[in-house]
Amino acid sequence: MTLRAAPGESGNPMAPAQATAPGAVPVAPPYPTADRAARRAFRPRRVISATVAALALVGIGFVAAVEIVSTLVRRPVHWLPHDRLLSWATTTRWDSPEVLAGGALLVLAGLVLLVLALHAGRCRTVPVRTGDPDLVIGLRPKGFATALAHAAEEVPGVHSAKATVRRGRVSVIARASGWDDDRLSEAVRHAVSARLEALSPVADHRVSVAMKERR
Repeated sequence: MTLRAAPGESGNPMAPAQATAPGAVPVAPPYPTADRAARRAFRPRRVISATVAALALVGIGFVAAVEIVSTLVRRPVHWLPHDRLLSWATTTRWDSPEVLAGGALLVLAGLVLLVLALHAGRCRTVPVRTGDPDLVIGLRPKGFATALAHAAEEVPGVHSAKATVRRGRVSVIARASGWDDDRLSEAVRHAVSARLEALSPVADHRVSVAMKERR
């Protein structure tokens, strides 16, 4: 579990207090501001693409700076063929195939980077509701799935269970022997849904249950 809290007092006068009965698991109420804060806090970063783009820009800037400085001090390093580039730039039209192809490649590369920046990657945590935008909690997907599997195993008649979480869907495979398919499957779904409500993830999850005979 990952916990982040803003410094200072994190009291939220807008978040309604929720009274719970003795022994009941408190469930944080839906609070849009807190939910958005949790999503932003655990939004995955595009580390690889950002690193590649940054290194490319640094490399280009370094070469350009060395060429300019060395030319100003009258000791050019000639990393770039200046005469050839100047001749090509002065004799090539803007509507030539080479210029259009190069411009198209740059535009395509820019669009790819823009799509990568706007499209969130695969989140490595499951944000849960706290009702407070200054208190952000996230569960590891493995621990989140294990908690749901344990809820299924608490159902009488279930010997073992495995849960997987993927894109807002919880798939549970429960193993039992001598079971009533409809009755036990519904009991497992109810137990997993109750545990899911208690954990209170920010995103909605659908629960599907598959029963298998114990070997």
